[in-house]
Amino acid sequence: MTEAPKRVRVTADLPPRRPATLTRGIALPGTPADEADAVYARALVRSQLRLALGTIAGFVLVVVAMALAIALIPEMDRIVLWDVPLSWLLQAYAFYPVILVFAVLYARTAARNERRYRALRDRE
Repeated sequence: MTEAPKRVRVTADLPPRRPATLTRGIALPGTPADEADAVYARALVRSQLRLALGTIAGFVLVVVAMALAIALIPEMDRIVLWDVPLSWLLQAYAFYPVILVFAVLYARTAARNERRYRALRDRE
C-alpha cells in the first residue's frame, strides 16, 4: 500500500506593512486624508440621505392619496373603458408613471448633489 503524499500549504511572502493613516473611509489607501474632503463627503452623504427620505415620503404620500381616491370615489366604477371599470385600470396602470416620475426626479437631484460636491472638492 502506498501512502498518499503529504499536503503542503504554499503561501506567498507578505509585503512589508506600512503604518496605515486614519482616513475615516473616504480616502484611497496611500493618499493623504484631507479634513475638507471629509467634511464635504459627510455633507454629501447627509444631503443624499435627506433626498432619499424626502423622495420616499413624497412617493408614499402620492400613492396613498391615489389609493384613497380610487377607494373613496365610487363614481369611478361607473366609467368603463374597454369593458373595464376606470378604478381597475387606475389600480393596474396609474402607479407606474408615478414610480417613473419619482425615480427620474431622484436620479437627477442625486446627480446634481454629486456635481456640487465635486465642484466644491475640486475648487480647493
